[in-house]
Amino acid sequence: MRVLLIEDDAILGEAIRDHVVMQGHGVDWVTRLDEASLAIDAVPYELLLLDLNLPDGLGLTFLKTLRKTGNEVPVIVVTAQDQVAMRIEGLDSGADDYLVKPFDLAELRARLSAVARRYAGTPNPEVRIGDVTVDLTRKRAERGGRPVDLTAREWAVLERLLRHRGSIVSKPDIEESLYAFGAEVESNTVEVYVSRLRKKIGAGAITTVRGLGYKADA
Repeated sequence: MRVLLIEDDAILGEAIRDHVVMQGHGVDWVTRLDEASLAIDAVPYELLLLDLNLPDGLGLTFLKTLRKTGNEVPVIVVTAQDQVAMRIEGLDSGADDYLVKPFDLAELRARLSAVARRYAGTPNPEVRIGDVTVDLTRKRAERGGRPVDLTAREWAVLERLLRHRGSIVSKPDIEESLYAFGAEVESNTVEVYVSRLRKKIGAGAITTVRGLGYKADA
């Protein structure tokens, strides 16, 4: 999943970015709303983490503008403002969730996963693919009742395919979900991860559609 973090607190921003990257997602981090606008124009993000008080404006104003222009990207507001009225305004402005600082990073991970599932049309966190059961929330997989050990990047690729299971996901789409701006991507990176996944969850779990991409069939 490709995430845009809009946060001007250097310490918190770094902690959030590093934690989300450890989950296998690609994260771009900006500290201003004008930078966020440029990033959104350039990249089809799958989720935004939005602070409310930025150096060049208010996050809620930014969010309202996004929604008025038809941008439906999922947004989780991350703020120190814990008043009930502010939470209501944030949700009414188009936010999908609201997380009050300070918070546990494990809770952030769970909320990211929950919002992503809703937008992908898969509210059930447990998915079956062949003889493998995948829990998208807890990032656990079992094959034949035995745990399957996957790296963060392998999880990210598998999750991307499962959230669009039955549909073809192109190689560039998978790459965009894994890497942030400026990251060097080897030409065979996706092929390597898909090969590793097939060895762990079964050769028939992921289909190559020549010239188009990959598909996971539940």
